[in-house]
Amino acid sequence: MTNTQELFTSPFHSYHLNKGAKMVDFAGWSLPLHYGSIIEEHTQVRTSGGFFDVSHMGRLRFKGRDACKLLDRLCTRQIYGMSEGQIRYSLICNEAGGCRDDVLVYQEGDSSYMMVCNGANREKIWDHIESNRGDFVCKVKDETESTAMVALQGPKVMELLSNFSSSIPDLKRYRFITKNVFIAKIKISRTGYTGEDGVEVILPKGLAQKALDMMLTHVEDTNSIKPAGLGARDSLRLEAGMPLYGHELDEETDPLSAGLSFAVKLEKGIGDNEAEPFIGQEAIRHIAEHGSGKKLVGVRLDGRRSPRQGMDVCTNGAVIGKITSGCFSPTLNYPIGMAYVASDFDGEIVDIDFGKQQLPATIVNLPFYKR
Repeated sequence: MTNTQELFTSPFHSYHLNKGAKMVDFAGWSLPLHYGSIIEEHTQVRTSGGFFDVSHMGRLRFKGRDACKLLDRLCTRQIYGMSEGQIRYSLICNEAGGCRDDVLVYQEGDSSYMMVCNGANREKIWDHIESNRGDFVCKVKDETESTAMVALQGPKVMELLSNFSSSIPDLKRYRFITKNVFIAKIKISRTGYTGEDGVEVILPKGLAQKALDMMLTHVEDTNSIKPAGLGARDSLRLEAGMPLYGHELDEETDPLSAGLSFAVKLEKGIGDNEAEPFIGQEAIRHIAEHGSGKKLVGVRLDGRRSPRQGMDVCTNGAVIGKITSGCFSPTLNYPIGMAYVASDFDGEIVDIDFGKQQLPATIVNLPFYKR
């Protein structure tokens, strides 16, 4: 970012303005919060399809003989053994086991990988990589500003995209293919952050709008896929029980407490395992054995008032945790939230402190919504 704090803009900036989007500063980028109604955009994604501009997400390329070893040193999930076209969700941790970010790692081929990280953490993760490169033979390039990224999410998306390419609907979850469009390569992955089926697409910045137009022109019904902003993206991921950095994840929270044990391999670098041990591995092993004192849970409330980040979670007048995220669920038609509570709490009813009053809430399993 420049010294004048000018916001980054994506290749779709003029598209957002033409659609009447309310633009906001998000992680140093000018991005659409909504195009009129967050609830309508949320419902559009749940029932048909939505288009999200996620160009603010960091895109870092790792290339070289030791690319896999470096990534295994950085990531809690094992990268060694991934096959070409495969994607793995992982965490990057500090030495104490706290989450520096959650990322997706794409295996592009021998000694070539792409990492997608959160936009707000891009500089932090870049510095973390540089601090831990050591003697690994690997070049790392930040391609965020030279590329664009979009997400097409919803139950009708895969069928509609079959008109663009018959191979897209055949993609398995957490797999990607590379297509040639206008002599440029675009990466299409069956991933997303909404709880719906769909794809995310990474493509060159200069051809982004043309490539998107080409994909969307194959959608016969123009109402099948509509633009959606950050507001709907947040309520969708919350219904799906997906963590958001700065809410459910931070440097003081380990992946196990966040319910992400599937993305942690504590045997990395042990015995005949050729993967590098990851930063924070011993600390997380200790947490696995002794606990962290907290756990992530879902809460459901009656009425219309939604819990908000930072509100106390109480029982019998004692504070046992805090809300990390909350909203009124457009799909379920009641307020929902996620919270960290004491790991030894096994009750079903808690009170949420709204300030002037406390409202009862029920502990429920995550996710709130499954397609």
